[in-house]
Amino acid sequence: MTFHAAVFIATSLDGYIARPDGSIDWLTERGEQAGDTGYDEFMASIDTVVMGRNTFEKVLTFGFWPYEGKHVEVLSTTLDPAIDERIIVHRTLDGLVETLADRGARRIYADGGVVIQTFLRAGLLNELTITTAPVLIGSGLPLFGALDNDVTLVHNATRTLKAGFVQSDYTVIR
Repeated sequence: MTFHAAVFIATSLDGYIARPDGSIDWLTERGEQAGDTGYDEFMASIDTVVMGRNTFEKVLTFGFWPYEGKHVEVLSTTLDPAIDERIIVHRTLDGLVETLADRGARRIYADGGVVIQTFLRAGLLNELTITTAPVLIGSGLPLFGALDNDVTLVHNATRTLKAGFVQSDYTVIR
């Protein structure tokens, strides 16, 4: 594998990345209170974004395209490949990885619960940055799902942001 895959994501304190309906209002209503999370610096280091259909559809509701100048790959078995000229749709993980290798992708931003879980199970993730919001939402879409094996992490740092947000960085050991 020639690329380095990273996650940069926020969760509720109870481990959810979205409400059951996909809403992230619990984050958008308070996220700016956290101050500088390092997201802009992280995005400056990324050449490719990989997401699933649900995340892509959520991004389309933002009213602007946040990935200008980045390659954007969407892993989906159902999304119409011609839906948006800014993305490339991949039906399989193998096809996606082949495209990334062929193009010489260097730093990948893996975004969205299913993509993150898929990358973890396939041994494709190198690092995790998880920002925890000081809110319990009770139910929703979890960041992590079932795994075939334990995933060993090395804790690199934890920092306290503003308004009770906490951010931890981990390296994934393979």
